[in-house]
Amino acid sequence: MALLETQTVPVARPQGGSEASAEPVLAAKRPPNSGGLLLVGLYKLSKAIFFGAMGAGALHLIHHNFGDFVMGVVDRLPTDPESHFVGLIMDRADLVNHHELRQFSMATFAYSVTCLIEGTGLMRRKVWAEYLTTILTAMALPWESYELIHHFTWLKVGVILVNLGVLIYLLWVLKQKRQQG
Repeated sequence: MALLETQTVPVARPQGGSEASAEPVLAAKRPPNSGGLLLVGLYKLSKAIFFGAMGAGALHLIHHNFGDFVMGVVDRLPTDPESHFVGLIMDRADLVNHHELRQFSMATFAYSVTCLIEGTGLMRRKVWAEYLTTILTAMALPWESYELIHHFTWLKVGVILVNLGVLIYLLWVLKQKRQQG
């Protein structure tokens, strides 16, 4: 929903006269918060690409030995393959079966499509996308907080801070729109 502002521009008269009169014309004015919405939209689209690639990767691994794949990744990393941490990862990787990979793939594809819808809507400045993103972001925060409390990592702290920033910004945008009319 773009804001409109009235401008006066000269318009030529069609009746052969050389006089120009000034008539009001409505011109679209870019909303002041559209840069932030563009940034949030790009963030959501980047998440859509990332999770779409994860889903495709999981589908690719369905007919392969997941433990062998993880061991290949570990061999390329500058770490000791005999360390306790690598042993834990390998033990867990051996427990992953084809059905779980398929479920993970479908879940990441669904999340990717959701992010794609949010990002596209935000970049096109659709109010429904602002509400959808606000609601979904607010709904995810309790789960993210629970995960952070039970399994603390700095990555999770960063994710929560980014999502809180997005939520606060979108609430501010929606409040500004409500005040304007």
